Amino acid sequence: MPTYNKLVRDLIPAIIMEQGLEPKLRLLDEAEYKQELRTKLTEETGEYLAAETDADAGEELADILELLHALAATHGLSPEQLESIRTDKAVKRGGFRDRIYLIEVQDA
Repeated sequence: MPTYNKLVRDLIPAIIMEQGLEPKLRLLDEAEYKQELRTKLTEETGEYLAAETDADAGEELADILELLHALAATHGLSPEQLESIRTDKAVKRGGFRDRIYLIEVQDA
């Protein structure tokens, strides 16, 4: 029997039971939940960095986006509020589309 000890998506227990298996679960308290979301973000970021195809990268980016929404909620933010913050920053500082790579800044 494999041991996972990790945060999983909400429907994973039902999927496991549909396979005739019985998952051992527990609900996390708020502090544990925040920590496990951060741990999961690190895991999913690693999987994104290891993705070898655009399709695989898209799957991992979708997982990361789901985690960002969950993390935002732990800070009292809706996905729409998070997007508004992102948009405001893009207006004030730009995005990353122009592929600008800063090498150094020299003193005047």
